[in-house]
Amino acid sequence: MDTKKILIITYYWPPAGGPGVQRWLKFVKYLPDFDIQPIVYIPENPTYPIVDANLGKEVSDKAIVLKQKIFEPYQLASVFSKNKTKKISSGIIPNQKKQTFLEKTMLWVRGNLFIPDARVFWVKPSVKYLEKYIVENKIDTIITSGPPHSLHLIGLVLKQKLKVTWFADFRDPWTTIGYHKSLKLSAKAENKHKALEFRVLNTADTIIVTSKTTKSEFRAITNKPIAVITNGFDTEPLTTVTLDSKFSLAHIGSFLSERNPTILWESLTELLQEIPDFKNHLELKLIGAVSQEVLDTISRFNLERYLNNLGYVSHSEAVAHQRNSQVLLLIEIDSAETKSIIPGKLFEYMVSNRPIIAIGPKDSDFAEIITETNTGVFFEYTEKEKLKHTIKSYYNQFLEGKLQSYGVGLQKYSRKNLTKELSKLIHSKV
Repeated sequence: MDTKKILIITYYWPPAGGPGVQRWLKFVKYLPDFDIQPIVYIPENPTYPIVDANLGKEVSDKAIVLKQKIFEPYQLASVFSKNKTKKISSGIIPNQKKQTFLEKTMLWVRGNLFIPDARVFWVKPSVKYLEKYIVENKIDTIITSGPPHSLHLIGLVLKQKLKVTWFADFRDPWTTIGYHKSLKLSAKAENKHKALEFRVLNTADTIIVTSKTTKSEFRAITNKPIAVITNGFDTEPLTTVTLDSKFSLAHIGSFLSERNPTILWESLTELLQEIPDFKNHLELKLIGAVSQEVLDTISRFNLERYLNNLGYVSHSEAVAHQRNSQVLLLIEIDSAETKSIIPGKLFEYMVSNRPIIAIGPKDSDFAEIITETNTGVFFEYTEKEKLKHTIKSYYNQFLEGKLQSYGVGLQKYSRKNLTKELSKLIHSKV
């Protein structure tokens, strides 16, 4: 089979850190194994809220990487408040009741003036550059990955101008994503978002999504083919694992205000009162960006003495914490809009051999995955007693030195297997 060239248009790429970069970094790593030459188009001067210099080592030496400058409004906004700009650009939106005037203004500008997002100024120069490159290099397939959904507008124009096959990859939904309602959208802006979403979904040749719920939502908007290819886990170098001596409950990733799980804090507080030695063993490990509201709530429940707030660490360090911690926490916002969200870290959690405690809305897509793989227990926000009982059970297993998860059927979520599914999709469009 001849090697097929594809152009991948993505915003997040090393040295970007966080979950957004992992999906296409890993697809690009394995695509050459399936007779596909990846050509990756990225911004030359992006504003990444999280940086992980170590990820540069994971870029495939078989990938061709193209770069063009981008105008970033976040660079200008950071003149007024670098910290607030960084948090908003990374998706940490302050509680509406506690927002400052500057935060409210920044959110209004973000939602109403930059549609679909602040990277919209990259669309025209990218189309101009890529149109020429595609023709000269005889490329017939392009993939856009969002968010930021502005990148789908690049695909939209290129599809209209050239005879290319276009795959639009949605790592997250567009107008139904949880933070969309926080952007203080006017009716005009809301309608424009929906109109652009409709055009993208009905112009792309194939839509790729990461969950069944997103597929169902998009199916109501378009009749175009929709494929579900989840995120996954990669094979990490095995090192000797020394488990934490404490009964550590670790949350890895952004801990947003809306993800603040009161039932967890209540359960831990009650267990501290009911079990004499629990206070000598408990540790709360928070790794990644944490909203002030979450930290305030932890203090309100008098749990700060058990808190180990490590902040952002490199991806390799995060993987080490996943393997060393006693229990892994996975928290999603209690909202119908977040049922479709399957956090990327779930898949790395699943191969860590540590049990997962997951809290989220009813009928969450990730609840099904946790159950079918036997990697943890899922709780709705109303199931405090069930949660408390499980923590107590895990604690007793910890005391006996028997706390572990026993996952089944994990291999289908490996990055290489998922890339194989993607490659079949790409080759089927030849």
